[in-house]
Amino acid sequence: MEFINSAEAKALKLPFSQAVRVGDVLYLSGALGNRPGTLDLVAGGMEAETRQTMENIKAVLEANGLGMADIFKCTVMLADMSKWAEFNRVYVGYFDPDRLPARSAFGANGLALGAQVEVECCASLRDG
Repeated sequence: MEFINSAEAKALKLPFSQAVRVGDVLYLSGALGNRPGTLDLVAGGMEAETRQTMENIKAVLEANGLGMADIFKCTVMLADMSKWAEFNRVYVGYFDPDRLPARSAFGANGLALGAQVEVECCASLRDG
């Protein structure tokens, strides 16, 4: 196993790793819509927060030599399930429509930092 944290993540002293590599899978911790290197959520509502969340995921992947196409599973947590359509409008733009990851979603009360959305992902380290 390899525990992975960027210098920015280490500076925040969070009680988890950004990602953990186990075999050919990179497990990403749940990402929020915070500005990188801070605990401040972006302003602008669900769509802005979702965009920043996905950009944060993309950055962790890229730092590990991967891209969004390497994601095969996502788990989505929304503070308000009525904002599902707003979330999806942004989320789908990060993936090839013929290669959408498997996904589960649920409503969650009390996401960290008062976030509206959290997304965790698994990505393959193999080509394919």
